[in-house]
Amino acid sequence: MNKINLSQVIIAALNEQACAEKAQHHLRFFKTAPGEYGEGDKFIGVNVPDQRKIAKKYFREINLNELEVLLTNEIHECRSTALFMLCYKFDKAGEAERTLMADLYLNNLSFVNNWDLVDASAANILGCYLMDKKRDLLYDFVQSNDLWKQRIAIIATFYFIRCGEFVDTFKISEMLLHHPHDLIHKAVGWMLREVGNRDKEAEINFLLKHYRQMPRTMLRYAIEKFDEGLRRQFLKG
Repeated sequence: MNKINLSQVIIAALNEQACAEKAQHHLRFFKTAPGEYGEGDKFIGVNVPDQRKIAKKYFREINLNELEVLLTNEIHECRSTALFMLCYKFDKAGEAERTLMADLYLNNLSFVNNWDLVDASAANILGCYLMDKKRDLLYDFVQSNDLWKQRIAIIATFYFIRCGEFVDTFKISEMLLHHPHDLIHKAVGWMLREVGNRDKEAEINFLLKHYRQMPRTMLRYAIEKFDEGLRRQFLKG
């Protein structure tokens, strides 16, 4: 397979699974109309399970140059399949290879440009890579005016959460408390809920300091797993 252009093979495999009706649904679901957050994105209508099946078939063979071809493709499913493969490769790679993969990811963040692409990759690639490194980059992302970099920053902390570290999640959540976009509200609330799944007291202590300032969506996401009585207490303020 080394002499075969794998990026083209994968594109062909995706096209075989394409569905025009699903593509139209995805255009609406991922907000691609003028002025919406996914403006101009293009879909061919391939379900995520089919993308993952293709990614698992080819991730061991594809090299980073061809993976980058897919990651920079205008078709959304090509980019998401590329990110699935990058995650699979990253998980099995050594430190030197992981550095190359993290660089590839960071150099192409302009193509990680919708919430599903962020959520599929930020923790498993960037969060994992930064686990034993300085995390200043995440704070730079928060302070940028880029919605997707800001979402990457908070979702990347999911890896830290899974390792029992919550400090960066709380710091970044504080920085994003007054963000205007609901995609950030949902992401922050989700990460706080994940903290609570592992340490409910830590989440509650954070919420007690900040819940009155939180956008309603952020708070609702954060307290989703609480019992009814405790949820009502937070919602009533």
